Amino acid sequence: MRILSIVGARPQFIKAAPVSWALAEMGHSETILHTGQHYDDRMSRVFFQELELPIPAFNLKVGSGSHGWQTAAMLSGIEEVLSKEKPDWVLVYGDTNSTLAGALAASKLRLPLAHVEAGLRSFNREMPEEHNRVLTDHCSDLLFCPTHTAVRNLAQEGITRGVERVGDTMYDAVLRYIPLARERSGIMEKLNLEPQKYLLATIHRPYNTDSPEILKQLLMTLSRLDETVVFPVHPRTRRMLIELARTHLSLLGAPNLCLIDPLGYLDMLALESNARVILTDSGGIQKEAYMVGVPCVTLRPETEWVETVEAGWNTIAGTDPKRILAAARNNPRHLPRRQIFGSGDAAYRIVAHLTARAGPTCPVISNRVPELEFA
Repeated sequence: MRILSIVGARPQFIKAAPVSWALAEMGHSETILHTGQHYDDRMSRVFFQELELPIPAFNLKVGSGSHGWQTAAMLSGIEEVLSKEKPDWVLVYGDTNSTLAGALAASKLRLPLAHVEAGLRSFNREMPEEHNRVLTDHCSDLLFCPTHTAVRNLAQEGITRGVERVGDTMYDAVLRYIPLARERSGIMEKLNLEPQKYLLATIHRPYNTDSPEILKQLLMTLSRLDETVVFPVHPRTRRMLIELARTHLSLLGAPNLCLIDPLGYLDMLALESNARVILTDSGGIQKEAYMVGVPCVTLRPETEWVETVEAGWNTIAGTDPKRILAAARNNPRHLPRRQIFGSGDAAYRIVAHLTARAGPTCPVISNRVPELEFA
């Protein structure tokens, strides 16, 4: 079986890695196409190295741009590659412009398309990612859902054919790399941090970073917390912080804020698993917080991962200072954590379903992956 996987951004590298391992282990051929949506070494190359991903056979090097320009450039490049490669399956991941461009190219060429992390909905059409998810799901032949909620969302839109609940490949990655992060990462020592004695924050969504007033309010709120706040700064956020510093330099100098460069996967896992609370507008980090048993405060008005909110481990605070501060001071660690993201074998299930539809035999699903302890 010949697979062509399309990736372009940090979260996709993490989601794709377990599938890549499973494909190789089960004797299938995979070609990786990197759109270049994330091109900074700290957001791209380091993830391929740490996650043991094969070097991409194709790199479109599209880079930054408006949504329309970026998607069009990707679509053109992906279509050219797919026309030559003619894989048995095209795999796309998540909800970025790379995802949508890959889905459109495969659909127009009538190549079998599978969407990993299908069925997510924030129900906020102001998010570009929401449009990407919906359109990709309606293009796909196989839809690999991480949760029951995702399956239900698709059914409400009339999509029931080709839908498979397999679990979340990011959970596969967490299970594999948490021990390595504890062993190899030196980020705690480098930053002189003690477990559960600091908070971790990430901010990168356009509606939080593109508005100087909102970004200023979030920084002011973080500066009011009594603990150290470690803040790996996304390149988009960095550009806005430089502009903001011209008039509000004191915000960046708050004594409890520890602004650092973007981190690789192992260092980020180490920081996440040792934090007392995580504050983020990232969907992937909301999930990882739950997976490693750390309370999360979501700096958005909604989330795709409603299960984490229902479990009490994630609080939707938006950008309201009072709600953020109250949630950051809460500690729901006594609450149980259900296995809402599967059993850590999502990648093997995905490969099994792909194989079953590509030929007469279906390999046995592996159960070799260890599980995290759940209370």
